[in-house]
Amino acid sequence: MEALGHVSASEARLQERVEAPLLGTSRAFWIWVAVLLVAIAWGGVAYFLQARDGLYVTGMRDRIMWGLYIALFVFFIGASMAGTFVSALLRLTRATWRAPIIRGAEIMTVAALITASLFVLFDIGRPDRLHHFLLYGRWESPLIWDVYGLATYMAGSMLYLYLAMIPDLAFVSDRLGDGFGTIKRGYYRLLSIAWADSDEQRATLHRAIVVMTIAMVPVAVMMHTVTSWIFGMTLREPWNSAMFGIFFVAGAIYSGIGLIVILMAVMRRAYRLEEFITDRHFLYLGYMLAAFAVIMVFFNVSEFVTLGYKLSADATFNLNQMVSGDLAPVFWTYVWAGLALPILVILIPYTRNLKGILVAAIAANVGMFLERYFIVVGGLRVPLNPYEPATYTPSWVEWSLMAGGVAIFLLLVTVLLKLLPVVALWEMHEEAFASGPATSPGGYADPSETFAGVADPGIVAGARS
Repeated sequence: MEALGHVSASEARLQERVEAPLLGTSRAFWIWVAVLLVAIAWGGVAYFLQARDGLYVTGMRDRIMWGLYIALFVFFIGASMAGTFVSALLRLTRATWRAPIIRGAEIMTVAALITASLFVLFDIGRPDRLHHFLLYGRWESPLIWDVYGLATYMAGSMLYLYLAMIPDLAFVSDRLGDGFGTIKRGYYRLLSIAWADSDEQRATLHRAIVVMTIAMVPVAVMMHTVTSWIFGMTLREPWNSAMFGIFFVAGAIYSGIGLIVILMAVMRRAYRLEEFITDRHFLYLGYMLAAFAVIMVFFNVSEFVTLGYKLSADATFNLNQMVSGDLAPVFWTYVWAGLALPILVILIPYTRNLKGILVAAIAANVGMFLERYFIVVGGLRVPLNPYEPATYTPSWVEWSLMAGGVAIFLLLVTVLLKLLPVVALWEMHEEAFASGPATSPGGYADPSETFAGVADPGIVAGARS
């Protein structure tokens, strides 16, 4: 594949900044990777002790058999919703501002799904029996549905990411092939599958992406609904709710959008993409974040008002432990930081900017992790018989595996962004070509002028000067 025609000055700058991390590696990159590897190694030590001595080294016991691991599993499953669902939604609605952000979001989905799978492994007391899920699993159990749903979701997300990268991989192979070593050059050429940028290939690729886009939306919804059924299809009072499916889907989109905001802020700074990932992108994502925060507030009010009005015995205990009991700090931090703060940040014009939206995104994810924690632990603390409620405090082994798991997620994202073009060059080029008001001498529109709603006037003025 040849370079993207006679490109404008703005597109040339974009190509240069996308190519830079593929050609060279900075000292900061190696320091960051070293820090992550240290965290992973420490988590490996903790996992070795857990595998040797059993789950006794954790804070989990027979009455609270799920804890931090399952809370993190649900959190990362939620994070995976961002890339696939948000990317598919933006493609289906043909949002013209999507191109600079969807590649990072789709990479985040794949990394989050892999990390979520690891936390399931951490939670299993006998990992050597993992294959028993496949050989002897009971099909009537939602746990088995979740295993196969996760495998389907992961395979679909990887294919969805790969299809949208083929033109960019071919472009990188042709343009930078001489600057790579033999292995790296072969890697790009193999993955680009002889892409020649013909009209027939483009038409086929567009059809394939449309099919995958339509397919991935119900697959993503299915995955998060099935995950919720692991809890909802039990006889425990706090989980015994038909709302859990939509609750989990909305919460996943909410926390996922927040993670996209955080990732885009890091990418914008690390790869000098301020001209292309603009304040307008963060504003649109901020609106989406606030909208789903309002949806989450509605679901929470609906649930707790209903439970509080009836006040059955188990519901009374559960409400008391969250409102004024042992889980009150976790619950109220979730309410005020995880739900109220993001809405206020977007409502107030003074804070409706990049920094404010980034703070809102971080608060949303902290809040949603705490929500997953009190759903898991709070639900198991409700006594099934008239005895004292169980207590649970994560041990250092669990905190270490949490740190190691998060480090694996960050390392996966880091490596994928290092090996793959960080933005969808061909989609940005097509958007520029289709918008068309101001074109470069080669006949292609300047992205800084034509990506509808993307570039800020100040950035465009700076690019022209």
